[in-house]
Amino acid sequence: MNQANPYQWVEEYEAKLADLKQKSENLTENVAAASATVTSKDGAVTVTVGPNGGLQNLQLGHRAVELGGPRLTALILETARKAQKQAAEHVLELFKPLGEGTEAYQMVSDSIPDDEDDEDTTDPYDEVDDEPEPAPAPPVSRPAAAAPQPAPVRGRRPADDDDDDDDNPW
Repeated sequence: MNQANPYQWVEEYEAKLADLKQKSENLTENVAAASATVTSKDGAVTVTVGPNGGLQNLQLGHRAVELGGPRLTALILETARKAQKQAAEHVLELFKPLGEGTEAYQMVSDSIPDDEDDEDTTDPYDEVDDEPEPAPAPPVSRPAAAAPQPAPVRGRRPADDDDDDDDNPW
């Protein structure tokens, strides 16, 4: 940049501003539409999340009913985590032209889990206890005759003669 020519400096500055404005508009449009959809390996669960990681859609396949509650829960959570990671990576890619090299970009990048954490080293079904929880015991009902009776109220014995009432006012 030639600092001796102020007109050239202003033109370059205006060009940078126009480029920044265009990148910002592109980011705004594309982030609003950014989402990720992931289907589990067995096809039982499909999860769609938005750019902020919020759940937008959940579809359960025919196999889902065969899994049982605990396994289905684990599979939904695992699939949602994968979709959230994909959405975050997509948003980061959209943000790259505008923010690469900035602290904001680094902060967003650091918040995305590493691939090492996302490896399928364990089956989410293995983490779930297959033993069903025992049903709660039914409440014990007592027959009406066995219900506890309130203790009798004991009062003051009646005085033998009325003269004693003057000495004891209560």
